[in-house]
Amino acid sequence: MVTALPGLSPAQEDGVREALRAAGCRSGLRFAAYLGPAVGPRRHFSERLHAALGEEAARAVLVFVDPGDRAVEIVTGPHARRRLPDRECRLAAMSMAAAFGEGDLADGLVAGLGLLADLASRRR
Repeated sequence: MVTALPGLSPAQEDGVREALRAAGCRSGLRFAAYLGPAVGPRRHFSERLHAALGEEAARAVLVFVDPGDRAVEIVTGPHARRRLPDRECRLAAMSMAAAFGEGDLADGLVAGLGLLADLASRRR
């Protein structure tokens, strides 16, 4: 699921979609991304997006990026959290935030998804 990717070129959008697909294949988890502003409090909004994944939410990882606020939230379902604890999600979020700070939104998101997939794959 890619809810929104405003501001990215079609090639960048394709790259993010491919990174989501590859992360899922590599880890066995469901990856989703949202790029854009939150409606209401950021954490609450990202948790609602995650819950909207329905039956897949338990094994899902949602990466929420608000470029305007320079914010990253990673929400994991209970099954995904066993493979991606908060500490590892923070590491991926910091990695993405560093790339975003350099103006590298698409590549930072792709790299962060790859890192999350690699970390989750270790605990498969």
